[in-house]
Amino acid sequence: MSVVLRWMLYVLIVLVVVLSGGWGALALWYQFPGGIAARWAVSVIWTLGVLAALVLTFVRRSGLPVGVYALAFLVLLAWWSTIAASNHRDWADDVARLLTGSVEGDRVTLYNVRHFNWRSDEDYDAHWETRSYDLDQLASADLILSSWGVPGIVHALLSFGFDDGSHVVFSVEIRRQRNQSFSALGGFFKDYERTIVAADESDVIRVRTNVRGETDHLYRLQMSRPAMRALFLSYVKEANELAAQPAFYNTATSNCVSIVYDMARQIDPGLPYDYRLLLTAYLPGYLYEVGALDKRYPLPVLTGQGDITARARAVGPDGDFSKAIRTPPEP
Repeated sequence: MSVVLRWMLYVLIVLVVVLSGGWGALALWYQFPGGIAARWAVSVIWTLGVLAALVLTFVRRSGLPVGVYALAFLVLLAWWSTIAASNHRDWADDVARLLTGSVEGDRVTLYNVRHFNWRSDEDYDAHWETRSYDLDQLASADLILSSWGVPGIVHALLSFGFDDGSHVVFSVEIRRQRNQSFSALGGFFKDYERTIVAADESDVIRVRTNVRGETDHLYRLQMSRPAMRALFLSYVKEANELAAQPAFYNTATSNCVSIVYDMARQIDPGLPYDYRLLLTAYLPGYLYEVGALDKRYPLPVLTGQGDITARARAVGPDGDFSKAIRTPPEP
């Protein structure tokens, strides 16, 4: 029995060292200061050190090498804790400005609402606007899921509609630096700050369907006006907090869906957590189960009716984009 326990302990030690060592190598790769050569060098050195600690532990039958590794890992964690988010970097144009908002009674004023005219990812007319909204006129909340072909993962946006036909979309996104591309893995290692974008539908939806070739689905959420109002104001509050205190984006814990879930929990504390909040392509099934979608129709019907990709691509530059994507094609 003692032999079995000893081998179980060895397996546990190997597992802990390998997992923590792998995390450390990636943390150094993404955050070590300097160019790519320096990041390669320090990551390789760290990995060799981890392997050496494991080999020496078993060859010498001593816990000292693992103890030295544990001390090195604590030093790494201390360094990691010093890496702070910032609002002052050379940002990509589409996230260059921070959304903020002010609330006076039923009137909300949003500053830096994005309204770009996109021709390609590199060719666009940049416009930032100040817009005011009357929350008494809030009429709808639509979830837009945008897929770029990664299994299980889509980007989620929330569009609020008003009685006058206007819409504003909120999107939790990475705040990319200029010439920086997105990596889901980098999102675990403080590679991006988090931002909330408020944008016109003809900007933030059109760029996905018409420029980036993504597939978008729209789902009308079943929400009362007080709940929609509370969710709208939660976005404004979160945006103001990020403007005052920047925070990192995290692929698992602070992504486009988890932030919305946290906001929704403030409205309905009983809202259950579910794996589909991480595997966002399956989010419609979760929303259907909790009653956030229209249960008069089967979910496949809602999904088919909600495919707005072709409609978005067919809208001309002078067309009413919001109306067109909500108008089903004639049979």
